[in-house]
Amino acid sequence: MKYLRPFYYSFPVQLVLLHFKKFQVLLVFWIILFSTLNGGFMSSFGADALFFSPEYLGKVNAISAAIVGVGTGVFIMSWDITTFILFSRHFRFLATTSRPFLKYCINNSIIPIGFLLFYFVKALRFDITKELISGVDMFFLIMGFLLGLALVIIFSLLYFFGADKTIIRQIAPVIGDPKLFKSQFRHNEVKLNESRVIKVQWYLNTPFSFKKVRDVSHYSLEFIESIFNRHHFAAILSIFAAFVFLVVVGFFMDNPIFQIPAASSTLIFFAILISLSGAFSYFLQSWSIPVMVVLFFVLNLLYKYDVIDPTNKAYGLNYTNRDDRPAYNEQSLLNLCSDDHVKRDKENMIGILEKWRKKQKEEKPVLYIINTSGGGNRSATFTMNVLQRLDSMVGGQLMDKVFLITGASGGMFGTTYFRELARLKKEGDHSINLSDPKYVDAISGDLLNPLFSSFVARDLASPAQKFSVGKYEYIKDRGYAFEQKLAENTKGVLDRRMKDLYEDEKNAVIPLMLFNSVITRDSRSMIISTQPISFLMRPLYDSTRMPPITPDAIDFGAFFHKQDPMNLRLLTALRMNATFPYVLPNVWLPTKPVIDVMDAGFRDNFGEETAIRFINVFKNWLNENTSGIVFLQIRDRKTGGWQNPYESKDITEIVTKPLLLLQYNWYKMQEYNQNDLVSLLNNEIGTPFYKLIFQYVPKSESEAATLNFHLTKEEKVDIANAVTGPGNRQSFRLAQQYMKEGLPGIKAGLTLKP
Repeated sequence: MKYLRPFYYSFPVQLVLLHFKKFQVLLVFWIILFSTLNGGFMSSFGADALFFSPEYLGKVNAISAAIVGVGTGVFIMSWDITTFILFSRHFRFLATTSRPFLKYCINNSIIPIGFLLFYFVKALRFDITKELISGVDMFFLIMGFLLGLALVIIFSLLYFFGADKTIIRQIAPVIGDPKLFKSQFRHNEVKLNESRVIKVQWYLNTPFSFKKVRDVSHYSLEFIESIFNRHHFAAILSIFAAFVFLVVVGFFMDNPIFQIPAASSTLIFFAILISLSGAFSYFLQSWSIPVMVVLFFVLNLLYKYDVIDPTNKAYGLNYTNRDDRPAYNEQSLLNLCSDDHVKRDKENMIGILEKWRKKQKEEKPVLYIINTSGGGNRSATFTMNVLQRLDSMVGGQLMDKVFLITGASGGMFGTTYFRELARLKKEGDHSINLSDPKYVDAISGDLLNPLFSSFVARDLASPAQKFSVGKYEYIKDRGYAFEQKLAENTKGVLDRRMKDLYEDEKNAVIPLMLFNSVITRDSRSMIISTQPISFLMRPLYDSTRMPPITPDAIDFGAFFHKQDPMNLRLLTALRMNATFPYVLPNVWLPTKPVIDVMDAGFRDNFGEETAIRFINVFKNWLNENTSGIVFLQIRDRKTGGWQNPYESKDITEIVTKPLLLLQYNWYKMQEYNQNDLVSLLNNEIGTPFYKLIFQYVPKSESEAATLNFHLTKEEKVDIANAVTGPGNRQSFRLAQQYMKEGLPGIKAGLTLKP
């Protein structure tokens, strides 16, 4: 007890207790950061990798680490500045110390030091095991981080030392003049037992020495407040400077130099949020919540009356003419898939099928359809690996044998990139070697850093900037940043518009691709294709035996025929297909009423539902003109629904489990339903039907690649090794046999699974 009491009433301990007692909202930011580093908060999106392996100009090095160190320093100093403003009046002895802000920072360092130690331990483990970084490179990363952190802290303290000198110069005449000095003393002296003052006996005068608190009861309240107010003004100026920096970064973000690591921009944004939270609490006191409610209603009114518009658009589509926007209702959709439209579109597609058949060596060739699953960069990378291996097995003729490609999210990134490379090679670009591993590196490149950086620096901080696609203008946001980075990673190969692909798909030069997305209003599919596809808008049915079926899918081109649909960017079609909630913005479309779309995986994560409907529509032609159909399904998770079971491990999950069942099991339910559809298809069509599965199976579940837009080096190696796993080797052997020798003469309808 002799030493416990002084320890308890020491300034560092009292500050920690005060953080938990008052303004707990400021601790939320620390909790988020600790959780992120520990692999909790947004771990499935790879948020921890943004901190441990930050990229700048495409490299993870001492410079990128230094920029994150700068961001960390800004965050820590913002934390110190804001809490100094909020708490300094509780510790009035600081006003009589030399360099009060420095003293405050030293005593307020328990949480920041704990964070830094936790960061270094986690970073070492992550970079060595996940990023496979050598000890020497790791040393330079740490030194870079510490240098960036030290620069900010030193600069901030020098700034406040300058503020201290200014304050001393302003107060010196008062202290030197007995009359002025006397005016600062009144009978209402400051008593340490006031309710606003917390008892402190000792404080850290330097990082390694304690000093007893000085009695300030003989100073007037006004005198102490004047000193603190001068420090507070200096603190507010420094926070304003951080905000201006973030605005500048967002404004010039198209320049790679300003594309700072996402971890740094996030930390700077958190610093600003801390300051704003502190400002609300400091200036508004109990009025904070009412004012926030009023601000919310004001923003809502501005959005309602089109004064502000934060929604993301489909780049290339015409949003300008509101009178020509299509009506989104049942009758409008029924008109699109009328008997006449379906007949016309089927004839067009049969013409494409005929052109595809004529370029095959066999009179009745095998029709191949690629189904590829969502799964961010891991699916894109695995898909590219599989396609390269398949293509090399058949002498570079894979894209000639495949007629249709469907799927979701990352898988479509990989297939679209591979198809575009094959198209460019066919057009005469002999520099392209489809088996070159550099294309795997390109499609697996980081997309998460620019996405998060743009969200913080551009979406939330900077004034709106515009860019053009054809004759239409759009606001730059994180959707734009995502597309630009994907285009940059793939060296512009994917920077096309749908009309650029029309002729090649029309003439069956390249496989037809269907880009799906899900309408959030009612879960209908929005299918983007260069060709009219009204026959896919609803299932086939006998109108003499069944009531009319409402369309559950929409032909994007036909529905938006007045909005210049073929001007749509290919990159935007891919993004609409991969719009995971919150990570990417939902795309809002020019309809009446307005609708928005998101990730195709919420309805058809494997593209199988669309492919089965296509086969069902053209089964007669397929029976007459092909010797069979083969689904090449490329997926980023194991079949059977055994991966990541939702188990109750603590009592809270007993309560939350019913609410989260759908979230955890939606892709499994899709698989069960689609297996049922495949079974029905086997029994319905007359031509032989096969399904080969290529699946990413990690060497261990604990080391599986995460579902996000960033992959570590260890994850890339694991994905590459998974391509040649036992099950996949069997699928490759069968695929090579089918493509070179044709399908075996077995009973029609039998499905082979490796």
